[in-house]
Amino acid sequence: MPRTQGGIRPMASESDKTGGCCGQRSGQEPCMPPVSFITFILSLAQSAMVLMGEAPDPESGRTLSNLPEAKHTIDILAMLDCKTRGNLTSEEKEVLGSLLCDLRMLYVKKQ
Repeated sequence: MPRTQGGIRPMASESDKTGGCCGQRSGQEPCMPPVSFITFILSLAQSAMVLMGEAPDPESGRTLSNLPEAKHTIDILAMLDCKTRGNLTSEEKEVLGSLLCDLRMLYVKKQ
């Protein structure tokens, strides 16, 4: 596959990796959800929840609290809100706004 500027190759599409199905890949790795703006912001929100001690760390199973990192993650979501304004679907806008409101309220309670 040809390399793009900077030496980074484009990734194959998810259907290329899975043969068009969303079952198990040949290496028995679980199929990941499709990449979308909503799954991306939900992933960031989940990270913020873990960093505020509201959910266990998925790898260790331990509950931790790191409010400065949680705030940084919330700030990333706020930056995405500003930078994508006018370019989101109504569903994406609603999900992002709701996540930001909920995370900010939780952060204030945790301080």
